[in-house]
Amino acid sequence: MGTLALCSHYSQLSWKCSVIVALLLFHLCCLQVWASCRILRCNSDFVAVTLDLGGSGGGGGGGSREGGNAGYCSALRSYAMCTRRMARACRGDLAYHSAVQGIEDLLIQHSCPRTGPTAQPRPLPQAPISGYACIYEKGYLQREGRTPDYLHCGVFGDPHVRTFRDEFQTCAVQGAWPLIDNEYLYVQATSAPMRGGAYATALTKITIIFKNWRQCIEQQIYQAELDNVPAAFVDGSVTSGERQGQHSLSVHSDLPGRQAEIRAAHIGTTLVVRQSGHSLGLSVRSPRAIAEAFTPEQDLQLCVYGCPPSQRLETLPSPSSSSSLSSSSSSSQPSAAAHAHCAALLPARDIYYQACLFDLLATGDLNSSTAAVAALEDARGMISDPNKVHLLLVGKADRSSPCLPLILAVAVLSERLVALWTGQCL
Repeated sequence: MGTLALCSHYSQLSWKCSVIVALLLFHLCCLQVWASCRILRCNSDFVAVTLDLGGSGGGGGGGSREGGNAGYCSALRSYAMCTRRMARACRGDLAYHSAVQGIEDLLIQHSCPRTGPTAQPRPLPQAPISGYACIYEKGYLQREGRTPDYLHCGVFGDPHVRTFRDEFQTCAVQGAWPLIDNEYLYVQATSAPMRGGAYATALTKITIIFKNWRQCIEQQIYQAELDNVPAAFVDGSVTSGERQGQHSLSVHSDLPGRQAEIRAAHIGTTLVVRQSGHSLGLSVRSPRAIAEAFTPEQDLQLCVYGCPPSQRLETLPSPSSSSSLSSSSSSSQPSAAAHAHCAALLPARDIYYQACLFDLLATGDLNSSTAAVAALEDARGMISDPNKVHLLLVGKADRSSPCLPLILAVAVLSERLVALWTGQCL
């Protein structure tokens, strides 16, 4: 009788301990998520920048004196950009939401345009640079004795993303989304629904911000919009950051208005912006060390992590949604025309073929296939290993929460403890 009571007591304790351990681990996981919300950093950066302006915002009141308020408006835009980076980590933080609302009010109060230059934090004193400090590849070769490892990202079509990690996703994103956000570079793409497509969205605007970097460059902005891919930066220049007769930044174009190639020698990075059909596309080649130079709160980057899980499209739209293509093909196989068209342009049944097929079925526009063809050509030019160009589309499991393995481990441990005590009590 006493043995049964003791076993029952141990069983209850084992369950209680297991539950406590599970809750503790879950709490620690959540603390890691909450700790990544660093809205105070955004606040302090904004205060530091505006201190140089006397903290008055260039004239306390409203008015449209953009000339006098230029510095304050730049600081506000930088503040807003910082909060957007924190959006995921600070989702449930009241201070974050207060900051976002405050920025909106100040932008309106000071008549600040929502797009334009952003203020950079006050740089720390730096020693004079020498050698190849502004030519990344030569400097790396000098230090390491080899060329750097390069990563490639392509964003094109409806939109499709080939990440730096060689993952392929099709996104349902609309509005402005960061593609790259690291210490050196910020790239944002804007996606909007396409006319005539039941499912289709397209990249309509791409903004690239090269951040201040030592004495190599000052902040420079490139911006392209649909039907306007300029061969110059926003300020009209085609080069920037001159040092020892060489430029850290330069823009080239073989097809002005439709294509531009931007070379950033100080970070060894090349970006190609082009219009294909009725959408923009971006291809990036960047050293691994540059692409991975970001902090934990900069976790919303399509080129690094892909689309948010809720924004991913895993299946092709129904062939019946593409009216022009369906009507031109046989009733027994309505997408035969799309398959034949994409197979003729892209013989390898890789991600680019799948993207071509997706865009054709979604829009019914044969011109949409040019986005996948151009993206493949860029990939061939940016990926040194030819065997890695034709990425195959494979099924993949959904990414689970980082806490889930711990919870599962605790569940297994609990089950074993209960089985152990039960065996001793039999």
